[in-house]
Amino acid sequence: MSGHNKWSTIKHKKGAADARRGAVFTKLIKEITVAARMGGGDQNSNPRLRSAILAAKAENMPKDNIERAIKKGTGELEGVSYEELTYEGYGPGGAAILVHALTDNKNRAAADIRHVLSKCGGNMGEAGCVSWMFSKKGQIIVPKANADEDRIMEVALDAGADDVKDGGDTWDVLTAPEDFEAVKEALDNAKIGCESAEVTMVPQNTVSVQGKEAEQIVRLLQTLDDCDDVQNVYANADIPDEALEG
Repeated sequence: MSGHNKWSTIKHKKGAADARRGAVFTKLIKEITVAARMGGGDQNSNPRLRSAILAAKAENMPKDNIERAIKKGTGELEGVSYEELTYEGYGPGGAAILVHALTDNKNRAAADIRHVLSKCGGNMGEAGCVSWMFSKKGQIIVPKANADEDRIMEVALDAGADDVKDGGDTWDVLTAPEDFEAVKEALDNAKIGCESAEVTMVPQNTVSVQGKEAEQIVRLLQTLDDCDDVQNVYANADIPDEALEG
């Protein structure tokens, strides 16, 4: 399953199953605010903001929430100033862990993330120790029930996708970040519904983890994802389905 981000897939499934709407909204509002602060409040000229709004709409965030977050970013409304940080480390089985955070207190964020890694069988690494193992990609997860292989390949590749991978019960469409929106729009126009769509960090290769280590890394990823300062967690672990579903 080289290059397949299984944690990203299961995170979306668990998010829907657990109905953790409040936590999801908090992360999305942070991203919209930072994107607007850095690139302005016009999504037509700010690709990062456009992607953040797309993600918020996919989670059915109310329009008022989106607009308030943009205004906080542009300074029209008072808001918290967040700093972007990346932490790198290793999990059980030697899996690479990449954590993106948006925080108003970097000392707290670093301490929390270090504590979770240590508690769950991992450890913090130096800057650059694992980030080279990941590539920034658009990733669109399509249930196989929504399109057969010929159809998904035709629509996605014609629209500029780099690859379509077999994810078991899904098709994983990978794109360059700049082609993500065009491919997503082509799938929408072809009435091919997706399970999730985001610009993410996809591992170039994966490490197989089994048994107790697989259970540990799932717990580690879930605990990191629940940290208030953490926006996204990425891992190159190839985790058995039974550990993901446990």
